[in-house]
Amino acid sequence: MDTLAKTKVDHIITTETNLIVSLDDGRVLFVPLDWYPRLKHGTPAERNHWELIGEGEGIHWPDLDEDISLNGLLAGRRSAESKQSIKRWLSQRAQLKQQSVLAN
Repeated sequence: MDTLAKTKVDHIITTETNLIVSLDDGRVLFVPLDWYPRLKHGTPAERNHWELIGEGEGIHWPDLDEDISLNGLLAGRRSAESKQSIKRWLSQRAQLKQQSVLAN
């Protein structure tokens, strides 16, 4: 029996420095936010707005457009997003924030 295939994400918590993932088999993973730049640059509210993908096979953050699979976490894979892509994303976030401030 392949227990890894049956393991699912149960709950997550984010801190300023870590993504903490509780699994339904009792394990808890601590992963540095430095591995996932979108999470690192997100606000606490954005990091705390998450949903499970595929009944716990992954995690999605709609406000940050970030998806992380449980298999990736267990394998120790960091974000594969390029530095250019993150830079572009941060620039877009800054523009949206500025537009929001000007609108109010």
